[in-house]
Amino acid sequence: MTNAQPLAVVLVSGGLDSMVAAALAKEAGYRLLALSVDYNQRHQVELAAARRIAHELGAERHIVMPMDLSAFGGSALTADIDVPKDGVQPGIPVTYVPARNTIFLSLALGWAEAAGARDLFIGVNALDYSGYPDCRPEFIAGFEHLADLATKAGVEGEPFKIHAPLQHMTKADIAKESVRLGLDAGLSWSCYDPAPGGVHCGLCDSCRLRHKGFEEAGLPDPTRYAVIV
Repeated sequence: MTNAQPLAVVLVSGGLDSMVAAALAKEAGYRLLALSVDYNQRHQVELAAARRIAHELGAERHIVMPMDLSAFGGSALTADIDVPKDGVQPGIPVTYVPARNTIFLSLALGWAEAAGARDLFIGVNALDYSGYPDCRPEFIAGFEHLADLATKAGVEGEPFKIHAPLQHMTKADIAKESVRLGLDAGLSWSCYDPAPGGVHCGLCDSCRLRHKGFEEAGLPDPTRYAVIV
């Protein structure tokens, strides 16, 4: 690794998607600045996974930014609202956190401009979880345009690129990509409502989609679940 390599700010939640997105940034030759957000989420355990992943991928720096979104509420991840356990349903789920990816990308943009990075990576995925409006390609394109309007760098002709390398992958594709990249998927955390003993509940949407991805990919799932549906 040399300092001639470009820097990228990568959003690392601790989940499998963000892990694979960060590894793809590294594979593409970027030096990594890893950003995680402690938004007082129900599944705080994901931040420990984010630290493991940032270390494993050799991030030059990892910031865990405190931002208590439970003060706003409005989501099963930040308020006293039950996490659904009855299967993935159509529409925008109650686990949607209002404007979360907009907030996260804004933080990443601020760090990128300050650090001289012009590339941001986010592990959003539209195919397997299209219920989230801030995972859509239109959102990524819109934020990229906003980034150039809102920053000194953008105004002075140094545009930002928002990379969403998993945008059109299925969960099975993402599971396969984790293997190709030589990642230990067991380091990541997906569950929205951790079960006693520090294991994935196996019933929330995120658990179901994770397990389905490994199953459809024909790969062993390294995740410990309290229940497997």
